[in-house]
Amino acid sequence: MTAVACAAGPRRLPRPLMDGPRALGDSWPLSAREVHLWYVVPEEVDDPALVARYHALMTTDEGAQQRRFYFERDRHRYLVTRALVRTVLSSYCGLPPASWRFEKNEWGRPSIAPSAGLPRLHFNLSHTDGMILCAVTEGRDVGVDVEDTGRRGETVAIADRYFSPSEVRALHALPAPEQRRRFFEYWTLKESYIKARGMGLAIPLEQFSFHLDDPGAVAISFDPRLADRPSAWQFRLFPPTARHQVALAVRRPDAEDLAIRIRRTVPLASSGPDERW
Repeated sequence: MTAVACAAGPRRLPRPLMDGPRALGDSWPLSAREVHLWYVVPEEVDDPALVARYHALMTTDEGAQQRRFYFERDRHRYLVTRALVRTVLSSYCGLPPASWRFEKNEWGRPSIAPSAGLPRLHFNLSHTDGMILCAVTEGRDVGVDVEDTGRRGETVAIADRYFSPSEVRALHALPAPEQRRRFFEYWTLKESYIKARGMGLAIPLEQFSFHLDDPGAVAISFDPRLADRPSAWQFRLFPPTARHQVALAVRRPDAEDLAIRIRRTVPLASSGPDERW
């Protein structure tokens, strides 16, 4: 994973391209100028036979990790997440879902363990109540985050402590009823960026700022210490449901945005109806 960077000019991203229902086992070509975003609703996976097939895909270590979760909903979400990433990756090549092996970098970000003959796939996962996401690119840094905006907990108080000064000012300038929505937009964007960089919270959240003044556009600026360029990144916000906020970050090769394709699926089963986000 990869001085003073000025805020990039607002970039209006193309509307995501939606594909019709398919079986996950189908072959999906992935071009270098695309990001594929797969998602599943874990509560829809309730077929005992399908759940048993998911268990068979996991490694011994993954099975042990799943059993460490105290609540059944968390064990189920972990299981579906592992099934999603394994079957999604297999849809791009002939490797069986159970054969994928993963490794983590020094900050804990998982990636595909190197192996001869595998495509240069990069992926990132995120999950919350009601949604699990897997973003995939061909050799490009990518990060995705989804949050349940209805969850309990502080929002603006967290921003006051961890966000950049410009973000805090912009947040407090909004009417009180709009501040919670804007908080989750900032939060998911920040999470998507630090995940794409592969460093997580090792990157201080106050050292980069998102600018959402222009409706439908996302711009970013960096503290000199991050040594990053706004033009190197593409961001997108999605509100897929009334309760969810999604943000996507991808490193792009030039000033031209990558196409985003969104697919809804149930691993090892036919996908459900697609939705336009």
